[in-house]
Amino acid sequence: MRSGNPALNDKTFLDIGSGAVVDRGGAMTVNGTVNRTALLLIISLVTAMFTWSRFFAADGDPSAVMPFVVGGAIGGFVVALVTIFKKNIAAYTAPLYAALEGLFIGGLSAMFEAQFPGIVLQAVGLTFGVLAAMLIAYRTGVIRATEKFRMGVVAATGGIALLYLVNIVMHFFGSGIPFIHEGGAIGIGFSLVVVVIAALNLVLDFDTIERGVEAGAPKYMEWYGAFSLLVTLVWLYLELLRLLAKSRE
Repeated sequence: MRSGNPALNDKTFLDIGSGAVVDRGGAMTVNGTVNRTALLLIISLVTAMFTWSRFFAADGDPSAVMPFVVGGAIGGFVVALVTIFKKNIAAYTAPLYAALEGLFIGGLSAMFEAQFPGIVLQAVGLTFGVLAAMLIAYRTGVIRATEKFRMGVVAATGGIALLYLVNIVMHFFGSGIPFIHEGGAIGIGFSLVVVVIAALNLVLDFDTIERGVEAGAPKYMEWYGAFSLLVTLVWLYLELLRLLAKSRE
């Protein structure tokens, strides 16, 4: 039971079983996870609207939202780490993560929108379109989360993460990996590959959550499952935003 998402992997449900369910007053369900995912998306939307409106109220001045963008990104990363290591408090940390990511995404999206009008609506539509397509493909058995499939997606996800890490380090020395941020055939091709890998991670997340339900995971894991799905959706949205921007360039 493995997912490329760092919040969901083969050890996520190892320490929880039917005995823990009795203590938590209920078991994890798919519907419960879906409802909590929807709530987290709403929270993200509300805070994203705040930084979005603040950006355009300041006539497109990035300095008006940059503290929220940076604070949301760093704060979201810290809260995500806390959630991963303290799953039992996900009911409190997951909404906080959603709010912080909303601040980050809202400001960043506004900057893209100012440069490429209409791009955010396209990215949002594609994100939910991919989510629906992957869910249908998983539920109908078109895509099966076999062990080889999991290993391939996890390896690809790890490779992308390593590439991004190298790029960050290179930026400290005044350079970087060109095709990650620049347009052109190679840059667009790279972004397409990353989008596909992010989409395939959704399939692994669905499978891992379903296995958690079958294992009788405690109720608080619904919040954790919702948090993990939001992590993947945020990554997918950002990559789609980057891809669309490259294609317009």
